[in-house]
Amino acid sequence: MNFEYLAIFVSIFFSFLISFFLFLVIFFLVYSKKEIEKSSSYECGFHPFEDTRQEFNVRFYLVSILFIIFDLEIVFLFPWIISLKFLSLNSFFLIIFFLIILTVGFIYEWLKGALTWE
Repeated sequence: MNFEYLAIFVSIFFSFLISFFLFLVIFFLVYSKKEIEKSSSYECGFHPFEDTRQEFNVRFYLVSILFIIFDLEIVFLFPWIISLKFLSLNSFFLIIFFLIILTVGFIYEWLKGALTWE
């Protein structure tokens, strides 16, 4: 076995061991009182409706998809920012091109009214 990975395996083992121990301690020490309000269902600040097949506005989905897209943009930017001084000029212009495409997409969605609420 490679001893280079031993430190990783030991830290994973101890993290599981500590997590399991803390779970057991909390499970036995914490007193939980059952209340009607705590066990009731709760959705976004109001009580749930009777029908689960209620139609929602498509703007909820649009905003969530836009959030995921621009969140992924940030995930792609972190490694690029960290390794910026080791990259060539070509890779710099590629990421600038990537940012321009995302900016044009954002402006297009903004002009189409996907971010406005009526």
